[in-house]
Amino acid sequence: MANQAGIDPKKSLVHHSATRRSPSISPPVKTNAGPPPNVTGVVKLSVIVPFYNVQQYAPDTLKSLRANAREDFEFILVDDCSRDETPGILARAERELPGAVYVRHDKNGGLATARNTGIDKARGEYLTFLDGDDWLAPGYYPQLLSAIEELGCDFVRTDHVQCTARARSVHRVPHGRRGVVMRPRDVILPADRSTSVDYAYAWAGIYHRRLVDRGLLHFTDGLRTAEDRPWIWKLHREADSFGVVGLLGVFYRRGVASSLTQIGDVRQLDFIRAFDQVVQETAEDPEADKLLPKAVRTYCAIISHHLGTIERFEPPVARKLKSMSAVALRRMPQDVLDDALDSMDVQRATRLRRLRRRPGGAGVAA
Repeated sequence: MANQAGIDPKKSLVHHSATRRSPSISPPVKTNAGPPPNVTGVVKLSVIVPFYNVQQYAPDTLKSLRANAREDFEFILVDDCSRDETPGILARAERELPGAVYVRHDKNGGLATARNTGIDKARGEYLTFLDGDDWLAPGYYPQLLSAIEELGCDFVRTDHVQCTARARSVHRVPHGRRGVVMRPRDVILPADRSTSVDYAYAWAGIYHRRLVDRGLLHFTDGLRTAEDRPWIWKLHREADSFGVVGLLGVFYRRGVASSLTQIGDVRQLDFIRAFDQVVQETAEDPEADKLLPKAVRTYCAIISHHLGTIERFEPPVARKLKSMSAVALRRMPQDVLDDALDSMDVQRATRLRRLRRRPGGAGVAA
C-alpha cells in the first residue's frame, strides 16, 4: 500500500489557523434514475472523483472515501470510459460506499470534462474534488467543511502531501496568511514570485455552490492537461472571497505511469491552449495592466520548462512543441513579453528569445 510509509494520514490533520462545453463529447451514461437510495435528501458536500484506467489505485481511493463518509455527503464517481477493470470496481462501490453516485462516460473526454460532469450532477451546498489515483486521511472532509463554514468565504485552499514512490513531502499553498478571509484577486501578484494562483490543484480546497451558480467552477471542456490553470485564474479574478488553511489530508500520488504528466504525447501540448485562455481572459480584466505581467511570465516559465525537458516527448511532438510555442510567444502582448523576459534568468530568457525568432506555422493548438 502506497500510504504505509512516511507521513501518517491520521496525524496530518492539523489546522494551523468561462466554461466551454464541447458538443463532441457524448453524454454520460447514468447508472440510476433519480437520487440513489444511499444519499440523503439534503447534501452538504459533493465530492467529485474522476477515474480513468486506475484499477491499481481506485481501491485505495475508495477506501479513503469510506473513511470520510457522512450521511450528508455524496461521492460522485465519474468513470471517463476506462478500458481496464475500473468500471467494475466503481459499480461495486456504488452499492457499498455510503453516498456513492456512479456516472460513466461512453466516450473519453479528459479530466476537465469528467469534472464538469460531476459538477453538473452535484447537489451539495459545497463541492470538492479528488483524483481517482489519490487518497485522503480519515476524517479529512468533515474538518475541511468546518474550515470553510467557519470562514464563510467562497472557497478555501489547503496544503497537501505529495507522494512519489515511498517518499512524502508537504506542499503548502504559497501564501503566508492562514485562517483569514481575503479578496482572491489581491493575492495574484507579485509577478516574479509564486503565489496562490500558481497553486492550481483543484482538489486542494473546497468551494461554495454559489461559485457554480456564477459560472466560476466549471473547467474548459476537452483540455487534456493544465486544465486547472484557466480555472484557478478565473476563481482568483472573479470570486469575492477566499481563505487558506493549514489542513493536511489529501495525498497526491505523483509519477503514475498513466498520468499525462508522465506521457510525452500530443495531449501535453494542451498547456498552450490553457495558457492562451489565461492570457486572453486576463487581458479583458479591468486590471489587465497589473495582472497581465503575471500571466505572461507564468506562461513563459511553463514553455521554458517543457523545452528544458523536451527529450521526454516523441520526436514529432517535440517539433510541434517548438513550433507552437514560437507562435504562442508572438501571440502574447509584445511589450508585456519583453518585460517578462527581462525579468527572467539568462538561461530561460535566452532560450525563449531564440524560440521567439524561430519561423513558425499557423500554430493551431493540439
